Amino acid sequence: MSAYTVETANWIDGRRLQVRRVLWWVLVGNILVIIAKLAVGLRSGSIAILADAGHSGVDALNNVVALLVIRLASAPPDAEHPYGHGKFETLGALAIVSFLSITCFELLTGAIGRLAAGVSPPRLEPLTFAVLGATMVVNVGVASAELTYARRLESEMLAADSRHTMSDVLVTASVLGGLLLVRQGWTAADAWLGIVVALVIAYSGWGILRRTVPVLVDHRAMPPEAIRRVVTTMSGVEGASDIRSRGRPGEAFVELTIQVDPTTNVREAHEIADAVEQRLRGIEGFYDVIVHVEPRVD
Repeated sequence: MSAYTVETANWIDGRRLQVRRVLWWVLVGNILVIIAKLAVGLRSGSIAILADAGHSGVDALNNVVALLVIRLASAPPDAEHPYGHGKFETLGALAIVSFLSITCFELLTGAIGRLAAGVSPPRLEPLTFAVLGATMVVNVGVASAELTYARRLESEMLAADSRHTMSDVLVTASVLGGLLLVRQGWTAADAWLGIVVALVIAYSGWGILRRTVPVLVDHRAMPPEAIRRVVTTMSGVEGASDIRSRGRPGEAFVELTIQVDPTTNVREAHEIADAVEQRLRGIEGFYDVIVHVEPRVD
C-alpha cells in the first residue's frame, strides 16, 4: 500500500514553484551582471573582463536550463513514470557540472594562451574596478540567497546553481586581483590567478557529482538497519525485512516487509501497516512508502 497522498503531491508542486521563482530572480540578476561586465570589458579592452562576462553568460544559461528542467520535474507521476519526474532535476544538476567543466577548460586554455603569447595590458580606470566590485556584491547576494532557499526547499538544482554563481564571484575576484597586479607591472598576474580559479571551479563540480550520481544510480536513501530500528519499536511489529530505499531528501522512496503476530486479523494488520507508513513519512524525507505485511514465522 502506498502513502503517496494528494497533500504530499501538492507540497512537492509548491516546492518546485518556489524553486522556479527563485531561478527567475537569479536569471534577472545574472543578465544585469552580464551587461555590466560587457560594457566595462569593451570600454577597457580587457580580455579577462570579457572572459568573465562569458562565464556569467554560462550562469544565465544554467538558469534557463534549470527552469526548463524544473518544469519537466514538476509533472506528477504517470503510467510511464510511476515514481514521478524528480530525477530531471538531478539531471539538470549534472548539466551544470558540464557547464562548469567547459568554463574550467576555457579558463585553463585562455590563461595558458595568455602566458605563452602575452597580451597588451588593458586600459584601466576607476570605473573598471567599481563595476567589477559591484557585480561581485550582486553575485555574492544572489548565491547566498539561492543557497538559503536550496536548503529550505531541499533543491539540488538551486544548490548546484548557487555554487556556480559563487564560482563566478571567484572568477571576478581573480580578474580584479589580476588587474591590480597588472597595474603594478606584472602583466601575467591575471593568467596565473585564472588557473587557480579554474581548479577551484573543478573542485566545485566534483562536489556536485558526489551528491547527484548516488541519486541517479539509486543509492540507498537511508541504511536498512536504521529503518528496521524505527519500525520494530512500533506496536504490533515483530520484525522487518526486505528493506529498500532510494531517492533524495524530500522525495525518497522506501519499501519493506513487516512481520506481525500470526493471529492478527486483516483489519489490525492494515492498521499496523498504516502506522508504519505514517512513521516513515515523518523521517528522512520519505514521501512514498510501501509496506508489505506477512505473519511471523516461528
